Amino acid sequence: LFRRAVKGLVVMTEDLENVGQGLFMNNVPEGWGSVGFLSMKPLTAWYKDLNLRIDFFKRWYSDGHPITFWVSGLFFPQAFFTAVLQNFARANKYAIDRISFDVIVHDECQPDGSDMREAPASGCYMYGMFLEGCRWDEHNHFLAPSLPKQLFVPVPLVHFKAELDWPGKDGVYPCPVYKVLSRKGTLSTTGHSTNFVRDMAMPCREHPDHWIRAGVAAFLALKY
Repeated sequence: LFRRAVKGLVVMTEDLENVGQGLFMNNVPEGWGSVGFLSMKPLTAWYKDLNLRIDFFKRWYSDGHPITFWVSGLFFPQAFFTAVLQNFARANKYAIDRISFDVIVHDECQPDGSDMREAPASGCYMYGMFLEGCRWDEHNHFLAPSLPKQLFVPVPLVHFKAELDWPGKDGVYPCPVYKVLSRKGTLSTTGHSTNFVRDMAMPCREHPDHWIRAGVAAFLALKY
């Protein structure tokens, strides 16, 4: 339609003009971004991300319930986490407000969990997150300072394990998880932030205040 508008065959509306500017500047057109997933990527990376998300859901539909979930490909990950808690609560006849997530990092397997053979008994396996401000030490199995010239590092496969009356544990940093790097959002009509997803308890050797001062956070998507 935009090509027809350029040729003068149809009226060049404001929406079509915004699409053309986006294509020329490699920016996501406002009309697309306003109804799509939250992203800070340029148009080419956004389009690639969109196709990856479509492929993920096509595999989910054709192959059935996956063993591991690409959390970055979910439009509303907060609802997915709630659904995982609800499934556990209903299966065991618990009140959902008594269920919480423990976090187990599986750095012994592939980052996307492709070598996992069965789903966990409770909770779910998730992949696709990135850390800023630190890295995951695969040898000692806890957070460690970033290596030189490494701004972002992938998070290994994470098991969000549903637990009843989970008291928490020592030696963990409640790492905030955001959708994008801006770390800001607005409160939506569902009562959730448009950017903040949840915390996840990442094992660490230092006091959690150390990582708070370092601004450590996890993200579902980067700028590229």
